Amino acid sequence: MTRWDIKPQGVQGQLKTVGENAGELEKALNALVKNMSEAAQAAGTAVPGSQAETKIQGPVAPGQQPLSHKAMGPVAAALSEYLEGRQKQFTSMAERIEACVLGAAKATNEYVAGDLEAAKEAQNAAKSVNLEALREQPGGKK
Repeated sequence: MTRWDIKPQGVQGQLKTVGENAGELEKALNALVKNMSEAAQAAGTAVPGSQAETKIQGPVAPGQQPLSHKAMGPVAAALSEYLEGRQKQFTSMAERIEACVLGAAKATNEYVAGDLEAAKEAQNAAKSVNLEALREQPGGKK
């Protein structure tokens, strides 16, 4: 019979480590987006200063500032395109990490449940053994 050598506590420890590392990856990606946004804003535009910001026309609620649209320079546009192009990859990384962690946890739980079920069946089988019948068999102790 094949035996598995899975230690649930070891799996739990590894999943915790992976979760912590995934949290660090999330922080790094958030920092990347924030830093690139700041770089895009600092890069400026290729238009004269008075045209760099266009006020959006329309009613303004009391106490609110009028909405405006800032012109985007070539550096900001390139950074934006880079992040948009990488969005699928960033999302895919997060989804794969989540799927791996959940899959390993589920597989380990199923393994433990299977072990418990097998132990229960063995105990039930042992209870159903008729010791008297075994003793009556040739070579049985009387």
